[in-house]
Amino acid sequence: MGFGTEEAELFFVTSEEEEMRVDKLLALRYPHYSRSYFQGLIEEGCVLVNGTPVKKRVSLEEGDEVEILFQALPSSSLQPEPIPLELLYEDEHLLVVNKPAGMVVHPAPGHWSGTFVNALLFHCQGKMSTDDPIRPGIVHRLDRETSGLLVAAKTPAAHRGMVDLFAQRAVEKQYLAVVCGKPKSGSISAPIGRHPVHRKEMTVLGDGREATTEIQLLAFNEKLSLLLVRPLTGRTHQIRVHCRHIGTPILGDHTYGSDRYNQLFDPPRHLLHAYRLSFTHPVTGIPLRFSAPVPEDFSFWMQRLCGPSLCSPALVDGKEIFE
Repeated sequence: MGFGTEEAELFFVTSEEEEMRVDKLLALRYPHYSRSYFQGLIEEGCVLVNGTPVKKRVSLEEGDEVEILFQALPSSSLQPEPIPLELLYEDEHLLVVNKPAGMVVHPAPGHWSGTFVNALLFHCQGKMSTDDPIRPGIVHRLDRETSGLLVAAKTPAAHRGMVDLFAQRAVEKQYLAVVCGKPKSGSISAPIGRHPVHRKEMTVLGDGREATTEIQLLAFNEKLSLLLVRPLTGRTHQIRVHCRHIGTPILGDHTYGSDRYNQLFDPPRHLLHAYRLSFTHPVTGIPLRFSAPVPEDFSFWMQRLCGPSLCSPALVDGKEIFE
């Protein structure tokens, strides 16, 4: 699948459900979705039994752990919607936008409309060709509350090329984050996997997937710090999980954050901004580098940490401290 999901559900098979086909059981447990919808999820590898993708004809046993990673499928009939996009770059192959906080990247249960994909389909006006009908154009994702740089592909060649670049770690990503406490600059290497109990969450696990994040301390004001963050791998929720792992969670994060700090400062969202992105164009071979303006809700906290003189847009985009 490659993108991770926050729309996961998990349950354990009861004695009454034993020997039932998995697609039938899911349709009974979730009557708002059709059996054919779940068959589509199964074909996409989005239904796991005891941690392993299954076939729809598999019969279940009492105590089996069933995990569903809900996705938008072609049958969901993705609709173009006239949602404004802040375009930073566009050519015939791809585009780069500054995603606002609050925008979901692709449709899923609870967010079938108003997403970046809906906006992308409207913007391209039928001129986007894709071989991914589930998440057309999507090559990576940002969490709903994370603002900043998001790349989308407009052609299959660009899509395959960008996916390969991310897989090869040939895309340099830089984020700005406001965190609780004062971490030391350096590298965080800690494997990440799905939480064994809270299945919608990720956590540091000994048998998780390799994950490395570099952090640079930019400012500190006795309680909060401003960080420049470089994730060298692309695990789901990686920055948020690693910041919590070292005891300095992102301010405003209600999944991995500090309840005490969140109540004390009450930010409007988790304070993470995808600030810079550098890669070689997958079709033309031209080196590209983008920076996303810091939104007002994030800039407010930067000024509290750095003072107004360090937080003007010109200095944020040009100061060596951010290199």
